Amino acid sequence: MSVLSFLIKKELKQFIRNPFLPRLAFVFPFVVMLLMPWVATMDINEVKLSIVDQDNSLSSQRLINKIDASDYFNLKTVYKEYEKSLSDLENGDNDIILEIPHNFEKDIINGEKSSLQISANTVDGTKGTLASNYLTGIIYNFASEIMAEKGLAADTGNLIETNFMYNEFLNYKHFMIPALIVVVIIMMCSFLPSINIVSEKEIGTIEQINVTPVSKIAFIFSKLIPYWAMGIIILTICFALTAIVYSLTPAGGFFNVYLISIIFIITMSGFGLVISNYSSTMQQAMFIMYFFMMIFMLMSGIFTPVSSMPDWAQWLSYLSPPRYFAESMRSVYLKGSSIVDLRNSIGLLTLYAVFLNGWAVISYKKRM
Repeated sequence: MSVLSFLIKKELKQFIRNPFLPRLAFVFPFVVMLLMPWVATMDINEVKLSIVDQDNSLSSQRLINKIDASDYFNLKTVYKEYEKSLSDLENGDNDIILEIPHNFEKDIINGEKSSLQISANTVDGTKGTLASNYLTGIIYNFASEIMAEKGLAADTGNLIETNFMYNEFLNYKHFMIPALIVVVIIMMCSFLPSINIVSEKEIGTIEQINVTPVSKIAFIFSKLIPYWAMGIIILTICFALTAIVYSLTPAGGFFNVYLISIIFIITMSGFGLVISNYSSTMQQAMFIMYFFMMIFMLMSGIFTPVSSMPDWAQWLSYLSPPRYFAESMRSVYLKGSSIVDLRNSIGLLTLYAVFLNGWAVISYKKRM
């Protein structure tokens, strides 16, 4: 048996003997994939709505019933005066107000335009904007129904046919699941290697390796290969949970998603070992890893679009390997992208993998 195989066997035994890490590696993907898609969501549901009905007519009641039937809104109260509803909005009891004016039904009968007022709490800008758009859409739909009943042509400005591509039902979990797989790989395949060598420095076992004729390349690869295998196993668990629980499979096929994932696993494990080589204590390694993890997650488009960042931040994001992996995962999962479509990301991640793993070998100082 070769030296490398002995070292890999030693790493596996050392990992399994740890009372905590094997359990963490098994439980972590289950927790992230089963819990976080429901928590890390930008879907807007149960918006607290109050309506000021100053008309109190059959038409206004019909509009109220239509809004109340929507899954987006939770109709709290119907007032006759705007001041009371505004007070509830200021106190946080309501999120949005719809004011139906006097003569609403009369204007409908006479074919005249009627102005409805929407007032939204935009302390949470995203929630306020989306809730207003949802409510506006329901009102437009109501107006189209009224015009159709009168045999009138609807306003062509409102006749917009929308086709949602790649995520037909606007399910935010489908957008987040590929990103959460990226988070799992970052955590397991960079965090664990970052404390590997430094932990041996602290307990003193690294000295036993340093006095042997084992080459630096064999030593570093014996550290990396178990995490590559672990990453592939964890990745497979994530894919299985995604398919079983959320009925989401990669539209571009598993081969493409495995290919880009394996390259990313190799990249991040090399990055973790570089940090471990330069750290003197586990505390130092963990702090440095957390520092880079925050940068990776916030600047890679995992949770917020890169296009929404300032220009200087967008340029910096090109230095983050997870950016290319996150974009590729969403492209393969939702768009069905092929290897040809991913060639730029695959090429850049391959360069990162070669550079970081080579750096891990060079930066390891074998003192005899």
